Amino acid sequence: MLTIENLTVNYGHISALTGVNIHVEEGEIITLIGGNGAGKTTTLMSVSNLVEKAEGRISFKGVDITKMPPHRIVRMGICHVPEGRRIFPALTVRENLIAGTIGNAALKKEDKDRLFDEVYTLFPRLSERMEQGGGSLSGGEQQMLAIARGLMMDPELILLDEPSLGLAPIIVEEIFELILKIKKRGKTILLIEQNASMALQVADRGYVLVTGRIATEGTGKELLVNPEVRNAYLGI
Repeated sequence: MLTIENLTVNYGHISALTGVNIHVEEGEIITLIGGNGAGKTTTLMSVSNLVEKAEGRISFKGVDITKMPPHRIVRMGICHVPEGRRIFPALTVRENLIAGTIGNAALKKEDKDRLFDEVYTLFPRLSERMEQGGGSLSGGEQQMLAIARGLMMDPELILLDEPSLGLAPIIVEEIFELILKIKKRGKTILLIEQNASMALQVADRGYVLVTGRIATEGTGKELLVNPEVRNAYLGI
């Protein structure tokens, strides 16, 4: 579904990514793990064309999106849920969700009704707060809203950047359960996550980024038992 080839990104004289190659198959959860500054967020921003690329090619379903404007990439079926949630705090939960549908001009009223029903099922806590202001939600609820807003455009590929950041452990478990439920609904997910253990437990495959380069890759299970990964990222 998604292919990243020889991706290189520089911020001035600093190399953020160098020769990164990643592929994502339909229906997979792929995770990128690595320390702060490893290039994880830059990778997702490159897919959405929010940063300038020095080299490389990115294709989605066989179409070259390397230089495609971000709004057209969204319309191709790629949803980007950024780090820090970035919901609209002055809007209600319902209005935030409606805003998510703007990314897909092909949605009809019946499609939007179906998507609302799916959100109600996946996020029952949000369904109880539809008229509540987004800014008044707890951190976990805001993260759920950010993910739900992305789902409201009915994407094929979801880019998830640090969904567990700053959340209590019990909420983190809930978020990862939701990620698995979203996969079961036929979505493909490219996940960035500091909580490497949780990410690798749900991932089909993973890539380890070290200072902008892919250091190792494998299935989630393989990386969970990899001695270097366990020592560097799992604290074992």
